[in-house]
Amino acid sequence: MKVLIIEDEGPAIEKLERYLAKCDASIEVMDRINSVRDSVAWFREHAQWPDLLFLDIQLSDGISFDIFSQVEVRLPIIFTTAFDEFALDAFKHHSVDYLLKPITFTDLTQALKKFMDIKQWSDAPNVTGLIQEIAKPVYKDRFMVRQGQHIQTMETSMVSLFYADGRTVYLVNSEGRKYIIDYKLEELEKLLNPKNFFRVNRTFVMNIRAVNDVVVYTNSRLKVTPMVDLDQEIIVSREKVGYFKTWLEGDQ
Repeated sequence: MKVLIIEDEGPAIEKLERYLAKCDASIEVMDRINSVRDSVAWFREHAQWPDLLFLDIQLSDGISFDIFSQVEVRLPIIFTTAFDEFALDAFKHHSVDYLLKPITFTDLTQALKKFMDIKQWSDAPNVTGLIQEIAKPVYKDRFMVRQGQHIQTMETSMVSLFYADGRTVYLVNSEGRKYIIDYKLEELEKLLNPKNFFRVNRTFVMNIRAVNDVVVYTNSRLKVTPMVDLDQEIIVSREKVGYFKTWLEGDQ
């Protein structure tokens, strides 16, 4: 099996290669690339592509998702990153798995097993198509909330936003009422339809219907005013501004 590593940290590359060799000595690393620019050039210049791509998200000259806007990469991908907020975006790009650094040998072997199982199950030569079907998420259409001793269901369409306060996550509905829910924001990202919900930063996940106003803020960021009253500012983190604008336009 041939793999390509796109990663800008030397120690991370060495560790990954060491784990790959330990896992299966027949795995061939075709190349190691550390930037968006060189990755795009590599895919354009090489006719033979690897069976599997290991891809970091933060590269030396930008975010690796920028590669996909310049060249069509139809490869199974195992993402390797220190950032957890891009998981949902990753699964839009043929993702087999999403490994958070520091990666362990167990993490890698499980991800490779997942890839090999998918490859083995496929009767067709296009493994990627099967991966897309398996990875396709089922979005949550309602949540259970508690008000005093009463348990109710809340339609997802009625949720304006979710936000975290320490370890506690709140659901805020279209009337501005908030409820504690037993989910982490990372879990919600996988459960919510990305056409309707977007994680603007580490604290907030917003419904497109709850966006009242967006203004340019300091340091190339954006400030979002929701439809509901909130005593906190909602600032789109700088690295997510481009994705946020695309989400607002509905170009997904």
